[in-house]
Amino acid sequence: MTVWAGARKTPTVAAAMERPYDNFALIRLGLALAVVVSHAFSVTTGAVNDEPLAVALGFTLGEHAVNGFFAVSGFLVTMSYDRRGWRDYVIARTLRIAPGFIVATLVVALVFGAALTRLPVADYWRDPGLWRFITATLTTFKSSAALPGVFEANPFKFPMGTVWTLKYEVLCYLGVLLLGLSGLLRLRVVVLILVAGLFCAVAGLDAVRPDAPKGLQTMLRLPLIFFLGGLLYLWRDRVRVSVLAFAGLAVATALLRDAFLYKALLFTTESYGVLWLALAPGLSHPALDLKNDFSYGTYLYGWPVQQALHQVFPAAAALMLLGPSLVFTLAVAALSWFWVERPALALKFRSLGRRTLKTIEPAAP
Repeated sequence: MTVWAGARKTPTVAAAMERPYDNFALIRLGLALAVVVSHAFSVTTGAVNDEPLAVALGFTLGEHAVNGFFAVSGFLVTMSYDRRGWRDYVIARTLRIAPGFIVATLVVALVFGAALTRLPVADYWRDPGLWRFITATLTTFKSSAALPGVFEANPFKFPMGTVWTLKYEVLCYLGVLLLGLSGLLRLRVVVLILVAGLFCAVAGLDAVRPDAPKGLQTMLRLPLIFFLGGLLYLWRDRVRVSVLAFAGLAVATALLRDAFLYKALLFTTESYGVLWLALAPGLSHPALDLKNDFSYGTYLYGWPVQQALHQVFPAAAALMLLGPSLVFTLAVAALSWFWVERPALALKFRSLGRRTLKTIEPAAP
C-alpha cells in the first residue's frame, strides 16, 4: 500500500508540463553530443561494432541517442500539431528543419569540400559529383553520397553520414499530419493500437528473423519510438512521471536480454526514460532549461567535422580526436544556431502570429 500510495503521488505528464521549464533542450544537446562520441570510434576504424556499447547492448551509443531523439521528437511534434492545427504545424516543421539542413549541406559541399579535396579546386567546382552530392542529399537525404576527392583515404568516404535519419523523421512528421487531418489523432486509442502494432512487429521480426537486415529493423524501430513519444503526450493525463515505472521497465528489459521481446522493450524503456529525464520534478530546474538549442547543428556537423579531422590526422587514435571534434562541432553548431536556425525560428514565430510553445521545438535527429 505504501508503494502504491507513493506511486500515486508522482505527477502525471500533464501536471509536469505545467511547470515553466523542462530538460528537453538539454537532453537533445546531450543526445547530439553522444552521437559525436559514438562516431569517434567508427570514423577512425570503419567498423561500427568497435564502439563499446555495440556488443554490450546490441546498439551503439549513437543508435541509443537517435532513439532518444525520436522519442523526444514524437512527444513534442505531436504536442505541436495538437496545439497548432495543420497549417501552423506544416510551417513550423518546415522552418525548423529545412534551413539548417540546406545550409549544412551547402557548407559541407562548398566550404569543407573545397578546402579538403585532393583535386585542384577548379576541377572540384567543375566535377559533376559535387552537384550530384548536393542534389542527392537535399532531395533524398542520401547519407552515402561522396564528394570528389574528399575523404578518399578515410574508412568512410561520405561527408554527411547522419542525415539518413531525417528521412524517417520527415515520414513520421507526415504520419502525425495524416493522423491529424483524418481526426484519428484525437482518438488516442488509435495511436495506442498503432504503437501496439509496431511493438508486435519489432518483437515478431526479432523472433522470426533475428538476423534481419539493419535497414528493415530501422524501418520499424524508429517509427515505434517516435509514436511511443506521441502516445505519452496523448495520454499525458494518465501516464505518470515515475522513477519506479522507469526502473521496472529497465529491470524487465535486462531480464529479457536474450528473449525476442528485448528490443521492443528496450525501445519502450528508452522512450519513457527520456520523458522521465525531461519532466521529473527532482531533475528539472530553470538553470537546465537551455535558451539556445545547438543540438541540431551538433548532429548535422559532427560527422563532417570528425571526418575532416581524421583526414588531417589519419594516425591519431579515436579518443585523441574526440576532444577537438567536440569543440569544433559545438563552435560550428553555435554559428548554425545564431545565423541560420534562430533567424528561421523568428520567421516562424512571425508567420504564426507569435504563437509559441513552452518548450523549444525539436529539430530532427
